[in-house]
Amino acid sequence: MRATGNAMPALMIQGTGSNVGKSMLVAGLCRAARLRGIDVAPFKPQNMSNNAAVTADGGEIGRAQALQARAAGLAPATDMNPVLLKPESDTGAQVVVQGRRIATAEAAQYGALRDVLLARVMESFERLRTAHDLVLVEGAGSPAEVNLRARDIANMGFARAADVPVVLAGDIDRGGVIAQIVGTRAVLDPSDAAQIEGFVINRFRGDPRLFDDGYALIAERTGWPGFGVLPWFADAWRLPAEDALDLDRAPGREGLHVVCFALSRIANFDDLDPLAQEPGLRLTMLGPGRAIPGDADLVILPGSKSTRGDLAFLRAQGWDVDLAAHHRRGGHVLGICGGYQMLGRMVRDPEGLEGPPGETPGLGLLEVETVMRAEKRLTETRATHCATGADLRGYEIHIGATEGPDRARPFARIDGAPEGAVSADGRVAGSYLHGMFADDGFRAAWLGQFGLAASGTAYDATVDAVLDALADHMEAHLDVPGLLALAR
Repeated sequence: MRATGNAMPALMIQGTGSNVGKSMLVAGLCRAARLRGIDVAPFKPQNMSNNAAVTADGGEIGRAQALQARAAGLAPATDMNPVLLKPESDTGAQVVVQGRRIATAEAAQYGALRDVLLARVMESFERLRTAHDLVLVEGAGSPAEVNLRARDIANMGFARAADVPVVLAGDIDRGGVIAQIVGTRAVLDPSDAAQIEGFVINRFRGDPRLFDDGYALIAERTGWPGFGVLPWFADAWRLPAEDALDLDRAPGREGLHVVCFALSRIANFDDLDPLAQEPGLRLTMLGPGRAIPGDADLVILPGSKSTRGDLAFLRAQGWDVDLAAHHRRGGHVLGICGGYQMLGRMVRDPEGLEGPPGETPGLGLLEVETVMRAEKRLTETRATHCATGADLRGYEIHIGATEGPDRARPFARIDGAPEGAVSADGRVAGSYLHGMFADDGFRAAWLGQFGLAASGTAYDATVDAVLDALADHMEAHLDVPGLLALAR
């Protein structure tokens, strides 16, 4: 690795498209670097995700960067993801800069913020590069989206501004990986293409030697060297999911059937990752057009970036009718954050913080009402679950205040104050607490209410063990020394 002045080396992983495994590759490289004794930090200039993590200073970053920070042995920090876009509609997103919301912008308006945002991106990057021996950078989407190049700060716009070398990752599992990589080379501006130092092939199933000719063809057509073919990593499902529907990756099993709505603006769905790893539990992410299964024991309404918008989405699927029937049959319901708000009688947004101003009737399963407020609550939290007495740790990341008679039966208490609400029959509960299922003691106590014996699963230890295995997997199949040597 080479450094210039006080600036420490950096390397960027870009992809031929979304969901080609960039986040996992950076996490694995972070852990591999850490195991080599390198003080490494992750960085993503711009992320578009409603799956956010709360930092110790009350900011928020993409959840993928929080996992990468963990792989690097660091606490999540806002500089690791200085621009976070949280979609609120098909054309607009909340703009979070260095952990704080600064605006809600339509896609057509976002380009005007480019120079301001790039300056903040560079500021955060330089702080990380000064504080650590190596910074591993993740791109977003694909540099092949050359129609967006003029206002890009996530891929080549950043790499060129910071003079960071790039390795391009292609996903062979989705097919057409030769065209993915060679096609990217063909459409890039020559100066952008010159920033790329090589490529890797991700998610290969079978004998990698069968791809030798294709690998050589990519190198010949692009002029870029290859740094290896990474076989499919079978334990990837044990890491926090990048996509809500990825939660269905867990092996099929019987047991307590938990169903979660895959809402159109689902947020912080990694709340469910620890449940997906419980051997006595079957988790179903319910996609559009599917009815709640008749054998569901518990239905979870997850967080949402647009509570009123997702209430409309939920009703369009007929899930409101299904949910009422599930409850009549004796089923249980849990709402988390936006899902908690949906369970009440009414959701009011007089200032139009999540869309057009107005109010929307809720599902009426809890006697509470919510009013959206501009102030956003971002904090790590310790609480005590009222029904079981179990202590838990989690975090809050929401706007809106919820009040009503069912708050007299709180879900939990924080420093003695009530949090959340429970229905009179005890089968419907709502809480603003994210991340609670990652607490092993609480998860065991909570599942015990449903007759599920404690499995002894240690969630945090499992994630760390999988990160170690991922690093070993990459060391075995990629030229990790060669990749790290590219950093400048």
